[in-house]
Amino acid sequence: MPLLQVKNLGINFGGLKAVDDFSVNIEKGMLYGLIGPNGAGKTTVFNLLTGVYKPSTGTFRLDGQILNGKSPIEINRMGIARTFQNIRLFSHMSVMDNVKVGLHNHQTYNVFDGIFRTPKYYREEKAMNEEAVELLKVFDLEKEKDNRAYNLPYGKQRKLEIARALATKPKLLLLDEPAAGMNPNETEELMSTIRFVRDNFDMTILLIEHDMRLVGGICEEVTVLNFGTELAKGKTSEVLNDPRVITAYLGE
Repeated sequence: MPLLQVKNLGINFGGLKAVDDFSVNIEKGMLYGLIGPNGAGKTTVFNLLTGVYKPSTGTFRLDGQILNGKSPIEINRMGIARTFQNIRLFSHMSVMDNVKVGLHNHQTYNVFDGIFRTPKYYREEKAMNEEAVELLKVFDLEKEKDNRAYNLPYGKQRKLEIARALATKPKLLLLDEPAAGMNPNETEELMSTIRFVRDNFDMTILLIEHDMRLVGGICEEVTVLNFGTELAKGKTSEVLNDPRVITAYLGE
């Protein structure tokens, strides 16, 4: 069974079909790309898969569990995490605390423990601090742990957002244009980071990206959206050379 099963997913905004009849199966461990021109509906798909929007049609399942109608918090706890096209960190919090926000998704101590600083509170906080540092080491951010997030350079802010998403312990990680605003060297480093995350966190990754060098370098399969509908789907090298895809990006 595929990890993610999406069947005939669609959403209407008034009379506009933003996404229509979108279907995809993503196997566990895959690096899958969702590409298309600006306005094609890619981020709308992410918003549907994370519960920000409720679909007008279709269904989607993670590990066989249907997620239609679930809230963003419920979907996150069931195993889907995401980053955003525009970075959304807690900019005035420390780098460490940004990661701990994700880890708190799995804390078991209650308000009483927090107020009275019970042994359970200290045990869990210690464990979360250690886990947060380990995650920051993966992204070479451990030396920045006490800095405010807004003080990080752009590329490191992108990495911190991925680290925070991983802290929620997802099965499926959605990356929305992770290379946006990066220079070629940063993009190359990001490609290595994404591969590392997939291989070492036993992660399945679905990403939106406009940098075709990145898509061609790491994605095994892709789906191309155009005006909210599927234009092409399949092996990355074949899809990127499809004349219909080239026309959609470059025009006639």
